[in-house]
Amino acid sequence: MKLKQIAVLIENSPGRLLEVTQALGDAGINLRALNLVDTGEFGILRLLVSDLAKTRRILMEKQLPAIVDDVVAAEIEDKPGQLAALLKPLKSAKVHVVYMYAFIGFSSGGAVMIFRFSDNDKAIEILRKNGIKLIDAKAFGMLETE
Repeated sequence: MKLKQIAVLIENSPGRLLEVTQALGDAGINLRALNLVDTGEFGILRLLVSDLAKTRRILMEKQLPAIVDDVVAAEIEDKPGQLAALLKPLKSAKVHVVYMYAFIGFSSGGAVMIFRFSDNDKAIEILRKNGIKLIDAKAFGMLETE
C-alpha cells in the first residue's frame, strides 16, 4: 500500500519549477500530488507522478538530483478533527510523522494525506486496524513500476 514518491532538489531561482514541470508535462507525465519545501538556496519538490520510470529518466537527462521514497496515502473525511483522530493511534504506537502534505477533493471528496512515517509498514498496519482508507497506486493513476 506504499506509493513511490520522487523528490527533486531544485534551485530557488526564477523559472526552475517551470522548467521541471514543463519537461514532465511535455513528456505526458501527470502530476498526481506535489509539495514544494524551501530549504534556502534550494527547494525539495516532492511528486507523485503517473510514470515514475519516465520521470526519473527526464530528471537524469536534466541532471537534477532526485531520490525515490516510499510514502503512504490515507483518505480522511474533510471535517475538523479527522487528522488528529488518524494520528492518535500512531502516537500510542510510537510511530511519528517524518513529513506530510495534503490535498482536498479526491474521488469521494475527502482529504488525502500523504505521509512519510518513521516506520511506514507499522503505520499501514495501525491505520488499517483503525479503519483508515489507504490509497493505492492504481487509485492515484500511477504506474507501479520504478
